Amino acid sequence: MKKILFYYFLISLLTGSTIYLLQYLSFPLPKFISFYVNDFLIIPIVLYISLQILKWSKNDKSYTLSFPIILYVCFMYSLLFEFIFPKYLARYTTDIVDILLYFASGLLFYYLQKIKTDKISKENNRI
Repeated sequence: MKKILFYYFLISLLTGSTIYLLQYLSFPLPKFISFYVNDFLIIPIVLYISLQILKWSKNDKSYTLSFPIILYVCFMYSLLFEFIFPKYLARYTTDIVDILLYFASGLLFYYLQKIKTDKISKENNRI
């Protein structure tokens, strides 16, 4: 369980990269996969990379992202990719489902991070 975030990050990164590659190669994918899966995967990828940089920069291997920070990242992605970018870039469209997916994946990241933190805390209390 100690490396659950790392495994989740790797699976998310590989899945998202595969989807982008298949789209680039014009491989037909179900609409759900083409339009929604990467929106669900991006927040945990960004949060995991951010968490690792913060752990390194603070020299604190037990550092975790707080719930308000995770919500802030989800909010900023929603604002940028669902409201601001669609006004100026044709590639982007506003979709409420994307917003829900950003926040759902942020909550999942928080939960997985909390499992890891809770397990470490329990192990430290036994010592």
